[in-house]
Amino acid sequence: MDAAKKRMNPWLKKILFGIIILSIAGAGAIWYIFNEKFSDTNEIKPDYTVNALDLIHEFEKNDSLSNRKYGEKIMVVNGLVTQVEGADTTVNIKMADTTSGSYVIFAFQPQHRYEAKKIKEGELVSIKGSCSGGAYSQILETEFITFKRCALNK
Repeated sequence: MDAAKKRMNPWLKKILFGIIILSIAGAGAIWYIFNEKFSDTNEIKPDYTVNALDLIHEFEKNDSLSNRKYGEKIMVVNGLVTQVEGADTTVNIKMADTTSGSYVIFAFQPQHRYEAKKIKEGELVSIKGSCSGGAYSQILETEFITFKRCALNK
């Protein structure tokens, strides 16, 4: 029996060593993902420049096609601000179609929230951000399009 235990011992050591290596690699990958920093949106060239109402109408016609076209793309959206929602750490700006109730909402990067807080309802602005996509809300019966990592386009 002692000979069998000695033969199993090297395999057990290799398996434990493999588990430890995989655990360290997994922890490193998780740490990298949670601490990933994005480039300032102002420094990235936009893929598209559109008018807010035209974008809303395009999503209303076919949101799955529009999501494939604009998803995760850097875009400049020009339009009239219909609502500003400010909190301590974030600012959201909405541009809405007053006839359908559909809207585009922009979440600003932390370094740009102070300039975003200065925007007033009724202002014409140009905002650059990454399009997260759009969806239709059956409850509200409206289309909404979300943007992340936004900044005022200068």
